Amino acid sequence: REGQEYRLPTEAEWEYACRAGTTSAYHFGGVLNGDKANVNGNYPYGTTTKGKYLERTTRVGEYGANAFGLYDMHGNVFEWCRDWYDNKFYASATIADPENVKEAGYRVLRGGSWVSNAWGSRSANRGRNAPADRSSDCGLRVLCLLR
Repeated sequence: REGQEYRLPTEAEWEYACRAGTTSAYHFGGVLNGDKANVNGNYPYGTTTKGKYLERTTRVGEYGANAFGLYDMHGNVFEWCRDWYDNKFYASATIADPENVKEAGYRVLRGGSWVSNAWGSRSANRGRNAPADRSSDCGLRVLCLLR
């Protein structure tokens, strides 16, 4: 809407929204094999039972929402975050949930994708990509700042 401010979520905001109050690997528990999120089910997490691998994206809402009502936080497409990627950033941070504003060659990606194994789609998993790179397994989720 006109007059509203929109932006990508910080990495900390993204993870908070993904977890929706949980502490497990996924907002729905500790097991994923392609049945509860669009990932490569040939490489499950928390189980040895293989699952579906659709080899494509799906429409939003084909898998269940988390407790905040958000869909596809695990799998389907990686989501760009506002933070710049630094694998040592959190170890040296002096505050909780900092935003990395120091420009680097990569931005953070979260959530995994339809190509990812289940491990790569966990709430805590971090990925990266150069901002100019485009791929069929990357997308975004925008925040609307309320005033």
